[in-house]
Amino acid sequence: MFIVSLNYVKPLEDVELHLEAHVEFLRKHYEKRVFIASGRKVPRTGGVILAQAESKAALDEILSADPFRKNAVAEYEITEFIPSMTLPEFASLIPG
Repeated sequence: MFIVSLNYVKPLEDVELHLEAHVEFLRKHYEKRVFIASGRKVPRTGGVILAQAESKAALDEILSADPFRKNAVAEYEITEFIPSMTLPEFASLIPG
């Protein structure tokens, strides 16, 4: 499991130009069940994506297609972790 922290490196006006395409990118990977949750940071300096991918390399390849990354409006920090406890509804996130 991965936490992806996006930090905007351009003004919000530039971010907004690519927001619709970014949301479509997110939807595509929700459909593939790679992304679990996402949203804006408060204050709005970037965003966070909770992802379940085969590997960090696989996730990085997915993120390379994000319009925010392709248009250099955000930088990405990926943190891998292994869930050991969840609410019962999310027990499937705990590895084998």
